[in-house]
Amino acid sequence: MAEQRRSQKPQGGGKPTGRSTGKPAGAAKGKPAGKRTVAQGRPSSAKSSERGQRWTPEAERTSGGGRPERRSGGDRPARQADRPGRKNDWKRPADKQGTRTAEQAVYDGPDLPEGVTGRELDRSVAAQLKGLPEKLAARVARHLAAAGLLVDEDPETAYQHTLAARARAPRLAVVREATGEAAYAAGHYAEALAELRAAKRMNGATAYLPIMADCHRALGKPQEALKLAKSPSVANFAPEAKAEMTIVEAGARRDLGQLDAALRTLELAPLTSKSRASWVVRLRYAYADALEAAGREQDALAWFHRTHAIDSEEITDADRRATLLEKRLG
Repeated sequence: MAEQRRSQKPQGGGKPTGRSTGKPAGAAKGKPAGKRTVAQGRPSSAKSSERGQRWTPEAERTSGGGRPERRSGGDRPARQADRPGRKNDWKRPADKQGTRTAEQAVYDGPDLPEGVTGRELDRSVAAQLKGLPEKLAARVARHLAAAGLLVDEDPETAYQHTLAARARAPRLAVVREATGEAAYAAGHYAEALAELRAAKRMNGATAYLPIMADCHRALGKPQEALKLAKSPSVANFAPEAKAEMTIVEAGARRDLGQLDAALRTLELAPLTSKSRASWVVRLRYAYADALEAAGREQDALAWFHRTHAIDSEEITDADRRATLLEKRLG
């Protein structure tokens, strides 16, 4: 195989054209090339005199006496690439190009939004792309930036952008992480779980565990979600990540019909924190919802009000839930 590849290498260091000229690079096998001189193939001066004419390059070209000699002047025979209409023959017109395969369509990805350059990425993300060739890194960065821009309003298109990035750089943890998060947002839970597992194997990060646990819940495997919730690394999570895992764990308990266990799980969380961060809002809302499911409607009403009091960005519908409960309780 190695000798075959060497034999296909273009002579003189040029680029392969993808087709054979049908002419050997040197003398044919079994036929010695012999010695050549500059004058070989030309008539001798004596014979030229007998014919009454002097030998010239023009005479040889017009006499049909064999292949013209290669010269360095302007009389060099034209190459095929120099002929009119030959320069771009390798490229088919757009209307004659074949249909792209599904794999090629994924590689191409959706059209990139105008103005997205890739410089929108966080520095820590951009730094992980520096090991790629410059043009490839720029393309991957643009797809990741487009995904981040669209993930809330159009998660499916964002997911397709991350797939295009993954097709180009599948061995980068940051790309696999982005693909997993976009898949989760788009509701592709099995794909999200696979991508986040891959990212975790690459960089050892545990920050993905809450999303992975919630993917297990969505796939009907609450026991697997509980296993991840009990991982030793959860104890070292930042407050926001720990709150997310608590919410997922309580949800898994409810999936299993263990409503009291779900309430106990949430009651161990910092529900009364003075922070107005989104993770506190989500914790309180999950607790109020579980209280209502358990039939403790007065307690649920109180916690829906407490949730609405700090939910300035209205990330929950706590106000509506409280109103509905008030009407029900009269």
